[in-house]
Amino acid sequence: MQVQPYLTFYGRCDEALEFYQSKLGAEVLFKMRFGDAPKDMPACAPEHVDKIMHVSFKIGSSIVMASDGDMSKPASYSGFSLSIAPDDVASGEKLFKGLAEGGEIGMPWQETFWALGFGMVTDKFGVHWMVNVERPQQQ
Repeated sequence: MQVQPYLTFYGRCDEALEFYQSKLGAEVLFKMRFGDAPKDMPACAPEHVDKIMHVSFKIGSSIVMASDGDMSKPASYSGFSLSIAPDDVASGEKLFKGLAEGGEIGMPWQETFWALGFGMVTDKFGVHWMVNVERPQQQ
């Protein structure tokens, strides 16, 4: 069994995908627009035909899914963060700085007692991220 995050971008999914491709190296695995739905489905509003009904994309070895969803509401994410665990401090800092572009830093990138590098950021889409380069465990 797997647990996979599903994000709703309320009309900004294409923009978010481009951002994550640029900043995190995300790879789109599958994408379907509302206009691709079978003809026997209820028609969507003409202005939503090119919006994303469903997309799955890969960041590292993890799969994230997303949609434009119900575009009548503003995006709201609370009570969770996506945690990303790069292999080294330089990669972690680069990912953190990329996610912070246009966003808001909650905890600046720094070494902590548990991590070689750690920071928290809310990206420009409102998604909360934690970037954590674990400190090697001492035996």
